[in-house]
Amino acid sequence: MVLSVNVTVLLAVVIVVRLRRRTQARKRSDEQLTVLIVLVFGVLVAPTAFGQWVADMAGQLAAGISDTGR
Repeated sequence: MVLSVNVTVLLAVVIVVRLRRRTQARKRSDEQLTVLIVLVFGVLVAPTAFGQWVADMAGQLAAGISDTGR
């Protein structure tokens, strides 16, 4: 039996675990590592159908907000 782990899913788990930690004890380097992990996650998710759906929803939300301001 071959077990494969999707890197995107693994990074999502790492992000959730890192963000659940207490914020008072974080160092600047720890925060920078979290940002880097989230950026890599975004790059991996962006070309997927889910990533495209999120981008479309964010675009529609931004368009709706800008239309409301007129």
